[in-house]
Amino acid sequence: MPDSPPRLARSAGLFGLATITSRILGLVRDQVITYYFGAGNAADAFRVAGRIPNLVRDLFAEGAMSAAFVPTFTRQLTLHGRDRAWALASSVINSLVLVTGVLVLAGIVFAEPLVRTFAAEFSSVPGKLELTVHLTRIMLPFLTLVAVAAALMGMLNSLGHFFVPALSPAMFNVAVVAASVLFIPWAPALGVAPITIVALGTVLGGIGQLAIQWPPLRREGFRYRPAIDFRDEGLHRVLLLMGPGTIGMAATQMNVFVNTVLATGEGTGAVTFLDLAFRLMYLPIGLFGVSIATAATPAISRMVAAGDTGQIRSTLAGALALMLLLNVPAMLGLIVLAQPIVAVIFEHGQFTRADTLATAAALQFYALGLVGYSIVRIVSPTFYALQKSRIPVMVSAGSVVVNVSLNVWLVGVMGYRGLALGTSITALLNASLQLWLLRRELHGLDGARLMASLIRIAAASAAMTAAAWGANTMLMVWLPGQALVPQVIRLVLSIGAAILTLALAAQVLRIPEFGEARDLVLGRLRRIAR
Repeated sequence: MPDSPPRLARSAGLFGLATITSRILGLVRDQVITYYFGAGNAADAFRVAGRIPNLVRDLFAEGAMSAAFVPTFTRQLTLHGRDRAWALASSVINSLVLVTGVLVLAGIVFAEPLVRTFAAEFSSVPGKLELTVHLTRIMLPFLTLVAVAAALMGMLNSLGHFFVPALSPAMFNVAVVAASVLFIPWAPALGVAPITIVALGTVLGGIGQLAIQWPPLRREGFRYRPAIDFRDEGLHRVLLLMGPGTIGMAATQMNVFVNTVLATGEGTGAVTFLDLAFRLMYLPIGLFGVSIATAATPAISRMVAAGDTGQIRSTLAGALALMLLLNVPAMLGLIVLAQPIVAVIFEHGQFTRADTLATAAALQFYALGLVGYSIVRIVSPTFYALQKSRIPVMVSAGSVVVNVSLNVWLVGVMGYRGLALGTSITALLNASLQLWLLRRELHGLDGARLMASLIRIAAASAAMTAAAWGANTMLMVWLPGQALVPQVIRLVLSIGAAILTLALAAQVLRIPEFGEARDLVLGRLRRIAR
């Protein structure tokens, strides 16, 4: 029987519970790194060095792997049983190890010319380029580890397990935080640069992502086999979808990569400002956009196999409406409260007030594209389930061209802030075009329902934004000061006023998805409390 909207919301809620744990730990990780290194040269070098494995992580863990592997693995489970599905999984895992292993070895050998290609400006600062090369070589094995972890995540999602896979990135964050806190103070005695400790913690975190997902898979009956069955039709399907699927899901991450390259020429700190801002903007995407998409993808894949187009339209419309209710307010909240959010989270240790203002400016421009990013997370996997992978491939490839053109122009006009703005504009264009094309493929998307929900959501979000801005403005007068305690009080009260206003407006406007969203969030909070 197809997944109902309440069941979809429950699955998204369970995934979101683990995701929020991981994302909070991710913020703690960034807090630790900025505390020790601020937005200086070492921080820039670390973030550029990590861009390549992190690009692959984002593509595989939340993109092409889900789009290509989950529908195929689900199909094998449904039509041929677990033995065939296990054989497919082993072949996919071994193929990933083989391909990424070659890439890792090539990257280690050619790390210096690779870094010079996209961070040539670092050579103007003594030692910065060399440090980036050193960190790149250390962190490249993370690429293979996270690719395999993503395959395990796809298997568990297909089997109905959402909590552990979503929690696996937390192991990465825990490893980095633990390594930093325990060993950075001893780095001089160990004879290594302090930032090297963070890079080593990254690799340990990749191992942790594998370790946490292996036990539940074994309990389901999976036994790994070191073989690749090149005759497996499922493997052919996955590999055919993975190529275009990677391109199709790559727009956002490729755009961030382009931003990193362009930001290296914008002076010390620009890379860090953009990276921190993007991570903050991505928090609601991870909590809501990816959560809903991860829960919806297996359900839509089953509906495609059953040929139930009407149920596909209904499920997709429900997922999009739920995403809009959660992410439109998040977008506006990030824009209005950008400075206090960045200050409370990062303005400690080596991270200065000037760094806060610079990061907040980037966050405001990135937030403009939040809804676009989330729509792509839901719409793109649907194309792959429909065997229409060429559509998102073409749209996303075109969006990368648009993004590069926009950002090359905007960085000259607005500096690093133009990079965030150009990326957001591109994300909205990408999402709009994919949504329009999917509507054609499905002969409709319950457009009247979506438009009615969007109008109500926009009105409720406008009221929420006014409340957040008003509360923050008044509290700045009543409770001034830049110490941590008044900053936290102001931020908490401002967010509280915003949420209360949003809830009241949603009730008055009778937004139909509000009940689902409320149950999703409250259920998550109850699980955290337990």
